[in-house]
Amino acid sequence: MTLTLDNRSQNKESSLTQALRQIQQLNSKIAVLEQQHQDYVQKQQNLISAIAEICVSPMQEVQALRILIYRGEAACRQYLRSVLVKQSQASK
Repeated sequence: MTLTLDNRSQNKESSLTQALRQIQQLNSKIAVLEQQHQDYVQKQQNLISAIAEICVSPMQEVQALRILIYRGEAACRQYLRSVLVKQSQASK
């Protein structure tokens, strides 16, 4: 009888230890995802500031934002570079 009770309590303890370990792993993953999200938000804010600085017309701003939304950060940066090149060519 004592042996079965000891086994049960060891199993419960083992289950609790395993659950606690899983919770800690999930918390770590959540922390990583939160950091990645913060980094993403910061990049987007920086890019939106760059759009406002670089684009000289509202149409360029709208186009840059559309590209950012539908095609992503890299495509938006490429568009902004092309706008800068056109601006420097126009000023010559």
